[in-house]
Amino acid sequence: MLEIYFKECLYFSANRLGRIITKMAEDAFAASGVSPTAAFLLMALYEKDGISQKELGQILHLQPSTVTRLIEKLAAKQLLYNRMDGRLSLIYATDKGKSLEALIHQCWDALRERYRTILGDEGDELSLHLYEVCNRLEQPGATEADLPAADPNSRHL
Repeated sequence: MLEIYFKECLYFSANRLGRIITKMAEDAFAASGVSPTAAFLLMALYEKDGISQKELGQILHLQPSTVTRLIEKLAAKQLLYNRMDGRLSLIYATDKGKSLEALIHQCWDALRERYRTILGDEGDELSLHLYEVCNRLEQPGATEADLPAADPNSRHL
């Protein structure tokens, strides 16, 4: 009976998935010398160098305090720096941080390939579906009517 509760509990399943995929990501990004989340922050800088902490938080879906800690860790490794522009703190990748770009993309590709090997195309579909579900659940006052309709043929969620 308890197993059924766990299988039907989104909270339990999402946390289990989080632990599994976090381990896979940590393994994949180990070669870069930074955590997967820190690597994603650097990837955001590769796309838009000179970005505000607030915008980084929005892109990465992280709380301001988490973004601050990541920036401090990466600044200590001399991978990025911040510069004040009036009252706004803008974040830039250093040359050392930029030198990791190819390696970080290789780590990202290795992670995706690892779960694609296990899940096939279903992994990308699942990722897109989970992203949409997260967007809907984050909306203030989200209700059941806001969630995507369940597909009886789907094995997702």
